Amino acid sequence: MSRVTAPIALRNTANDLSTAATRLVDVSRAMRNVRALATRAAAGDAKVFITGESGVGKDVVAQYIHAQSSRASRPYVAVNCAAIADSLLETELFGHARGSFTGAYRDRMGRLEAAHRGTIFLDEIAEMTLQMQAHLLRFLESGEIQPVGSSGSPIKLDVRIISATNRDLEQLVATGAFRSDLLYRIKVLHIHVPPLRERKEDLSLLIEAAATRTGRQICFTEAALQALSRYRWPGNVRELQNVIEQAAWMSESGEVDTGDLPEIVRLASTDTLTPRRERRRRLADDL
Repeated sequence: MSRVTAPIALRNTANDLSTAATRLVDVSRAMRNVRALATRAAAGDAKVFITGESGVGKDVVAQYIHAQSSRASRPYVAVNCAAIADSLLETELFGHARGSFTGAYRDRMGRLEAAHRGTIFLDEIAEMTLQMQAHLLRFLESGEIQPVGSSGSPIKLDVRIISATNRDLEQLVATGAFRSDLLYRIKVLHIHVPPLRERKEDLSLLIEAAATRTGRQICFTEAALQALSRYRWPGNVRELQNVIEQAAWMSESGEVDTGDLPEIVRLASTDTLTPRRERRRRLADDL
């Protein structure tokens, strides 16, 4: 009897992957090193571990690796481990059999099976509980999954694992919050994506790319560009994209000036001669 499974929605489309290479801006030496490591990783099937602050583009690096690999024509499945409740993460990854729990009216394929012969990207892997870490470790060791509630034979899969986190897993291992054996399994090739404040050379191209995605014809005054370059971007590329989108819609003429930028960017750029402690106090008062 053939197995009937519920459909599963994939986060990324073919268009997303085809533009991954262009979205990976590498003007700075730091990002050129990231691209070189990612290109080397794409040549094989070793597990890749990507670290970096929130918003730096770890998902873009993962997409680039898949798009440049021999698995490019196969599925690319992204899972945000922090966005799925722990009680659901096991069935989300491994699938479930009909009747395994209330509401399981039919068999459902898990994300790992959906990524068969392709790549799965486990974002925010540090948010997994120790129990889920044990389940994932078992799959990494055997290459087999057992859907929740299934009594059939295990399913053998061929899936490349790329994982990412913005946390210090070495410290989590020391405190017992993350399994050391799992860390050794996923950290075969390590790629660290530096924060935007450490690669300001990439800023102009990132601004241009973010402006293009707004769908509006906009340009920036020299004062606006200087303000953007002085800001430290604690939210990294994700924050930059949001700021550019906001400025594009605030500008009535299509020319973005400092007045069209968020107040937090303007305050950070106009107070550069004020002592740091005073700037922080003023910024806190304004916020």
